[in-house]
Amino acid sequence: MASTLTTKWQRSLYRLARAPTVAPVTAFLSSPQRLYRFYGTQKASLADGDLISTKGLFDLTGRNYVVTGGGRGIGYAAVRAIAESGRNISVLDAAAEPTKDFHNLADEFGVKTAYIRADVTDEASLTSAFTQTVDQFGPLHGCVTAAGICPEGPFVSHTWDEVRRCFDVNITGTYFASQLATKQMQAQGTGGSIVLIASISGSIATPGVRLSAYNASKGAVKMLNTALSVELAPFNIRVNAVSPGFIDTELLTPLKQKAPKRIELMRQEPPLKRIGSRNDLTPAILYFLSDASPYTTGSELIVDGGLVAGRIESPYI
Repeated sequence: MASTLTTKWQRSLYRLARAPTVAPVTAFLSSPQRLYRFYGTQKASLADGDLISTKGLFDLTGRNYVVTGGGRGIGYAAVRAIAESGRNISVLDAAAEPTKDFHNLADEFGVKTAYIRADVTDEASLTSAFTQTVDQFGPLHGCVTAAGICPEGPFVSHTWDEVRRCFDVNITGTYFASQLATKQMQAQGTGGSIVLIASISGSIATPGVRLSAYNASKGAVKMLNTALSVELAPFNIRVNAVSPGFIDTELLTPLKQKAPKRIELMRQEPPLKRIGSRNDLTPAILYFLSDASPYTTGSELIVDGGLVAGRIESPYI
């Protein structure tokens, strides 16, 4: 046997395995995955023995998720993607009814769905919605905070009420939805995943539009992502953010008629030269929710066609 142990580290572990005081190492050596964790720096010597199949990592059949602001727009795209991946989904939204397609999800994908009208800025309403979700579905495995509003206009023109409403929905709603999800996950002792929908507007002044209140609110969401990822890590609760750039939702519909130049700016500013779609975002959300990202927390995945990265082309050169 010794002749087959050709590397220094393998010989060392073999000697440990033979020592009577460390008998568990023998069993330890029988598992390539455990061996890799113990001696990870020598992974090249393990060839591909430590690799696992990636098939099925996005398929979390039977798990339960909550999406705030999931009645339409980016939130609903997340809802549909979660249902398609075999997960039960509870949608919390202020609208009286979700988009019509929502009612087809249960039959189409064989999952449980619930639509609960809730106001993320109201403590009683939001708490009740989470309670109803757990009562109907059982353990909670993840949460996506997609509820948000985007007031536009010059900084000096915004009113106190506009800014308060923006902060209440985008910051306070995100904060306490995450808190309620965390409390449930802690009570279960199961860990989980929280995905915050942030924005590139939390990092840059968005070209062609004045969004100072929205910029401030999404900057807060990004910092919340960082803080929670560290604080909740001991509970195996991962927290990550997805930051969209220009995305084609129903909010752009009136602009296509009223402000075609702005639509053209949205197409031309990103290096990839197009406006993003909701389909560009859903894989990122699923990645963070799924077993494909077990070692990822505190990350921000920017989905913006390269807008934040910058551009080489300029009208001045």
